Amino acid sequence: MGHDEENTAASTPTTTDQEEEAWNQRKEILIHDLSEKLINGDLPTQIEAARDIRKVVKKSSVKTRSKFATAGVIQPLVLMLVSPNLDACEASLLALLNLAVRNERNKVKIVTAGAIPPLVDLLKFQNGSLRELAAAAILTLSAAAPNKPAIAASGAAPLLVEILHSGSVQGRVDAVTALHYLSTCRETSNPILDATAVPPLLKLLKECKKYSKFAEKATALLEILSNSEEGRTAITNSDGGILTLVETVEDGSLVSTEHAVGALLSLCQSCRDKYRQLILKEGAIPGLLRLTVEGTYEAQERARTLLDLLRDTPQEKRLSSSVLEKIVYDIATRVDGADKAAETAKRLLQDMVQRSMELSMTRIQQRAASSTPSKITST
Repeated sequence: MGHDEENTAASTPTTTDQEEEAWNQRKEILIHDLSEKLINGDLPTQIEAARDIRKVVKKSSVKTRSKFATAGVIQPLVLMLVSPNLDACEASLLALLNLAVRNERNKVKIVTAGAIPPLVDLLKFQNGSLRELAAAAILTLSAAAPNKPAIAASGAAPLLVEILHSGSVQGRVDAVTALHYLSTCRETSNPILDATAVPPLLKLLKECKKYSKFAEKATALLEILSNSEEGRTAITNSDGGILTLVETVEDGSLVSTEHAVGALLSLCQSCRDKYRQLILKEGAIPGLLRLTVEGTYEAQERARTLLDLLRDTPQEKRLSSSVLEKIVYDIATRVDGADKAAETAKRLLQDMVQRSMELSMTRIQQRAASSTPSKITST
């Protein structure tokens, strides 16, 4: 092939380029036609258009989702959510869900178009399928930070908690994830959850793998709930509530162990006399000791603080040194292997002794400071 022929070949569009251009043109026409049907058609035509939009968007890029939004499909889809026709509700819900996936701008547009009130109404439905689709939509939309205040204020949270009680597995996963997103909303002054969420969250945590992403979200919510007296009472009164948190400390991921030990610490700090024995009874010490070595920095600090609270009382039998050394040695063996276990165990015990001495010194100083001149007998 000569030099000129090479240049000619390079400048000629390949078959693939031509096919892609033709497909893009067909897609532009399709977006226009479906938008027209949705905006101007009767209800059966709108339902068909919504279903077709869902199909197209499901297989397309973020750019296509944006083009549909620009063509004006979001407002009529949101209006279909309040239709008494359940097929219309379902078709619009699925189309909106697919338009929102991986597209932050569309998420915000859907909420701005007024989607939250009808979605909250759908969460009240007895129709399980529509109710859980609405939960999935709330989850997807609450992933966008600008939407969180409106969703948090909408009354969706108690309805999501109801799904925790009675929904399908997927419905409960979506409800926990949505509640987790909403719990990070800084703009709301009222708590998203109340103590009624504790029993279903603990039940779900019992049933799931402790190192799963689901467990991380559930324990994060339980830690938040442990900051209220009602939440702490609900954790204690739930069958195996404290044990479930202890098991999560032992078997959870880095994130879930941090939240689980945070919840246990919140209990113990609120009333040591009430909660210390309950936590000790569930065998928390070994998991907490291991966490002081293996956890995140925050988890290590929380575990050390909780261990101090669990040990720090003259009324209870302290762990005998031989038992404590054996526990620490077993943990060190799992962490660093048998070869380095003795060295690791020694370091752990030294750290515990050092912290104990520091705490003792702090208490002596506090007692000295509290002895005011008026209380000291003159000689």
